Amino acid sequence: MLDEAARLSALRNLRLLDTLPSESFDRITRLLAVYFGLPISGISLTDADRQYFKSKVGVEHNEIPRYRAPCAEVAETKLPLVIRDLQKHDYYADSTVGRSGVRFYCGVPLITPDGHGLGALCVLGTEPREVTEEEMAVLTDLAAVVMDQIELQHALGRVDPSSGLPNRHQLMNDLSDLSHHSAGTEQIISLLDLAQTTQFDRMIRVVGISHLDSLVAKVARILNENLNGQTLAYHIGPTQFVFLSPPGTGMSDHLILLEQTMLSLGSEVEFQITMTPSIGSMVFEAGECTAEEILRSLQSAVQDARAHPSKIAFFSPSFDVQHQRNFMIQREFPYALTDDNQLSLVFQPRVDAESGICKSMEVLLRWSHPDLGPISPAEFIPVIEASAYARELTTWVVKASLTQLAAWNATGLRLNLSINLSAINLQEDDFWDRLGADLARSGVDSDQIEFELTETAMMIETERSQDLLSTLSAAGIRLSIDDFGTGYSSLSYLQKLPVNTVKIDRSFINDMSNGKRERLLVQSMITLCHSLGYEVVAEGVETQEAAELLTAMGCDELQGYWLSKPLCAKGVVEWLSEQNLYRFRYMAPVCA
Repeated sequence: MLDEAARLSALRNLRLLDTLPSESFDRITRLLAVYFGLPISGISLTDADRQYFKSKVGVEHNEIPRYRAPCAEVAETKLPLVIRDLQKHDYYADSTVGRSGVRFYCGVPLITPDGHGLGALCVLGTEPREVTEEEMAVLTDLAAVVMDQIELQHALGRVDPSSGLPNRHQLMNDLSDLSHHSAGTEQIISLLDLAQTTQFDRMIRVVGISHLDSLVAKVARILNENLNGQTLAYHIGPTQFVFLSPPGTGMSDHLILLEQTMLSLGSEVEFQITMTPSIGSMVFEAGECTAEEILRSLQSAVQDARAHPSKIAFFSPSFDVQHQRNFMIQREFPYALTDDNQLSLVFQPRVDAESGICKSMEVLLRWSHPDLGPISPAEFIPVIEASAYARELTTWVVKASLTQLAAWNATGLRLNLSINLSAINLQEDDFWDRLGADLARSGVDSDQIEFELTETAMMIETERSQDLLSTLSAAGIRLSIDDFGTGYSSLSYLQKLPVNTVKIDRSFINDMSNGKRERLLVQSMITLCHSLGYEVVAEGVETQEAAELLTAMGCDELQGYWLSKPLCAKGVVEWLSEQNLYRFRYMAPVCA
């Protein structure tokens, strides 16, 4: 019994039972059947109570009972077995194989390097037959090839040592084999990701790789228990696991499996470091997409799952299109930075609410891609600011703005420009050094520049960011809080910032038409900002009624489409010429 327990352990550690058909093994069984001229051949593995066919020719079922199975005798004795006529054999005539009409059997053992018999490589026929020495030699050699293939897959990176599960290489092979053997069948596959990349990096930095190994082992155990041996599981990355449901699994059953898996993880795994386990799933038709496409779609689905309350999501082609577009935007932006024909600036006036005189212009970036066409700033700015190109984005806008100011200065037109910064820019060690050099090179005065930051960005309490804000203010550069009222701020903290202006977000301005409460809110915001010593700008002014109401409330400046749409550089000059004659009540955009 001890030998049998060790044999079963060796068999199960190889992760061959209940796995997908494999072309690398099927080639051997096809060759064997052709060489012997027989209808049936197989690679049979002897489990505790069954014979499992890892590969087979001429057999419909995947397993038969172990009791009175010739292959079981081969595995137990580790010796070849030839039965010339099962119908005349006292023991096997009434076996499952004998009753199926099989008359001839020949099998040789599959033996591991440490001496465990896994099963047999066998051929079977429906007529009695003899075996030659040459045929036995060929069968023995092919059995050795089978074992070499098994050991190769196990030894050369097909099983992850920390989880004991098949790894990404095995998954790719299995998906390829699935496409070959089960083309057209509907399959459901899922990806469990324990942590985002930043969370993973933080965990390794704090608790080390050994903690990850123990975590992975625990998750592998939970998966094996939940999947109950019916669903194939793989460990494809440090924190990523894939499981492939059996053909015919219904969607409701699969959802129950996903929900149970998430519950088990939540109750049994202690995520000491902030981690957000999420599961992305997809339904696919075998043969319709490559293994690489399946994995890429799963990665897309698991990212969508992170934003879902249940942390479970199925692959959505529409969401995937947006993810791919975002990737393309990020990939193409570096080329836009060096192409004179893609990026450009437009300018939206800010005017004095009482006099209508233009006080400054907000700088807005436009991107016209040669293939994608015009890309909205609302789409590309968040993508770029979340990428490695946030610094280059601001650098380009600042330099282009200073170049335009210098050109206007040269004609005698002195304007002020307001430029958006991100929280990332506040963390740059050399931001002021680069800006000072650009100001000196362009000849533009520092008081012609205002930087806009969201209140959330302003609230980042780091020594570097606060030092930079103080340096900018001391140099005469104005600072403004953009989208005021939409972020998370502390009034006691805001009053300590070197800020000159607050811009009330357009959502509050648009809501004023809804009723008295909304108008009172805007009035309160204006009064509060004035009490803190800030000038107030209202964004999104789109009607004369809003302009007049804001003016009556004491708002200092107005900005919005009713006054002017964003203008190109030439349009700014033309618009200012009209503005001097008609003030803001009659302004109309000249160049959008």
